[in-house]
Amino acid sequence: MSSHAIGIDIGGTNLKAALVARDEGLLERAECPTEAHRGPQHVESQIAGLAADLLDAAPPDAVAGIGIGAPGTVNWDRTTVSHPPNIDGWTSVNLRSVLRSRLGTSLPVIVENDANVAALGSAFYGAGRHVDSFIMITLGTGVGGGIIYQNKIFRGSTGGAGEIGHMTIDYEGPFANSGVSGAIEGYLGQTFLTAHARDQIVNYPESMVRELVEGDLDQLSPRVLYEAATQGDKFARAILAWAGHKLGCVLGSAVNLLDIRTIVVGGGVSAAGEYILAPARDVLPRFVTPGLRNDLQVHQEGLGNEASLLGAARLAFQGKDAQVGTQ
Repeated sequence: MSSHAIGIDIGGTNLKAALVARDEGLLERAECPTEAHRGPQHVESQIAGLAADLLDAAPPDAVAGIGIGAPGTVNWDRTTVSHPPNIDGWTSVNLRSVLRSRLGTSLPVIVENDANVAALGSAFYGAGRHVDSFIMITLGTGVGGGIIYQNKIFRGSTGGAGEIGHMTIDYEGPFANSGVSGAIEGYLGQTFLTAHARDQIVNYPESMVRELVEGDLDQLSPRVLYEAATQGDKFARAILAWAGHKLGCVLGSAVNLLDIRTIVVGGGVSAAGEYILAPARDVLPRFVTPGLRNDLQVHQEGLGNEASLLGAARLAFQGKDAQVGTQ
């Protein structure tokens, strides 16, 4: 049994990868900018470069395979990603074939939706490991979703289920990168959230956010908002509470649809913690039908980006039929 695997997380902003030991967890990490504006082949080259570096760092013949978490719809065979919403120019890419060709290897390469991979990592190692069913939502460059039901990833009929980020909360709302109007990603995706904050800061002339970005509002980010919020900044706290309200709204729809009462929130923007999650918990019952309101829980995934990397490696260890219930 191979002792190591490589996990890769494809983000709209950065690519992250890790060499993972079956018994020891993360051993080596690597990261580089996605640079999606330079085209699909450049992104493929970036991914292959990270994988090659980690293969070199692994013991000889010890790697079981490469697991990849990718935004967008992944086919049933876990080989191909289609129309990732935050990577320009990708239509349908067989990442298994591309990566094997670029690396000159026959190692198994297994692709899964990035939020499903984060859910897999959470289920084995993180906030989801004590329940058999939960909804995962990831807040980052985009907004992703995954569903764990009775210890299995619910993949739908073709592999594309769980796209909570593209559920609409206002049919006349802003367009997400997917083209869906009023989708939650059009509010909480990192670019959209910071744009909203820049629009609103005019109403808060005393906000310390201006100092934190040295007057350059183009440098505003969720991390800056969180830093300001921890120092009591009313503007930052108001923006994060607004985001939490929107989050609670879409999660209510997900609970109504799925009758799953536990929600795990991950991704970079979730690092704002209770400034987003407390408002989400507060409003969530308002958007849930009365019969489903008992035992609603919203947890932060404390593993951060490690959840995605560990989940991707778990894919490689288990093979293309990876499920939570398989140890």
